[in-house]
Amino acid sequence: MKKFMASLAVLSMVLVSLLGGTAFAEELVINGSTTVLPIGQAAAEKFMEANPGVNVSVSGGGSGNGIKALIDGTTDVAMSSRFIKEKEVAMAVEKGRYPVPFAVAVDALLPVVHPSNPVKDLTIEQLRDIYLGKIKNWKEVGGPDKAIVAVTRDTSSGTFEVWEEKVMDKKRISPRALVVASNGAMVQTVAGNPAAIGYIGIGYLNDSVKTLTVGGIEGTAKTALDGSYPISRYLFMFTQGWPTGVTLKFINFVLSDEGQEIVASTGFIPVR
Repeated sequence: MKKFMASLAVLSMVLVSLLGGTAFAEELVINGSTTVLPIGQAAAEKFMEANPGVNVSVSGGGSGNGIKALIDGTTDVAMSSRFIKEKEVAMAVEKGRYPVPFAVAVDALLPVVHPSNPVKDLTIEQLRDIYLGKIKNWKEVGGPDKAIVAVTRDTSSGTFEVWEEKVMDKKRISPRALVVASNGAMVQTVAGNPAAIGYIGIGYLNDSVKTLTVGGIEGTAKTALDGSYPISRYLFMFTQGWPTGVTLKFINFVLSDEGQEIVASTGFIPVR
């Protein structure tokens, strides 16, 4: 009997050593906005380094899809570049879920063009008329004699909805506009077409595109925070009810000094 118990104890220790690192790891699922995605990915990487017993998976797909996943219970954290809608709150409550918002960053939504385009500034009204299809040629706004190629985001995108609200005044974007699925695709499309115009979160700005001022105001951390830039917004992470356990630990990390340094390192604007 003693030999049997000793063998059982050894077997138990072997099983714990083999399975303990994976079978009992805590899981955290994060889904949603492609704008917030770089923040989520960078924060998850640092969080897992500090918490080796936690596995964090992060994926994009759009703000609307992230909030839908939260309502359906298939994600722990929904990243969103817009605030949750009343109808989404109603759907969540019907399922016994109560989304809680955490503002994790500030963003300036920037109109961008090809670097060869001489246009430097557009008003909100000019941007709206371009996306409505009323302004069709760059020469109408001081640019070259080229037909404008407007590039927009898909309707599940929070970035699209902020543009629709703050620039379009809820008016319908022309069906002739090209539709892309992410900020990265927007940058790539505009960088490859001298006649194109698009819009991106500030964290995606690079030398392959040129940003325009809006009504003479440049989109920067300062103008976004003081409200003088007209197309600024908060970026959010939503949880299912008040977070607990590893979800709370992750949200606290993103809002900590280290987490806000990560926000800044991705090109976005810290909230604190």
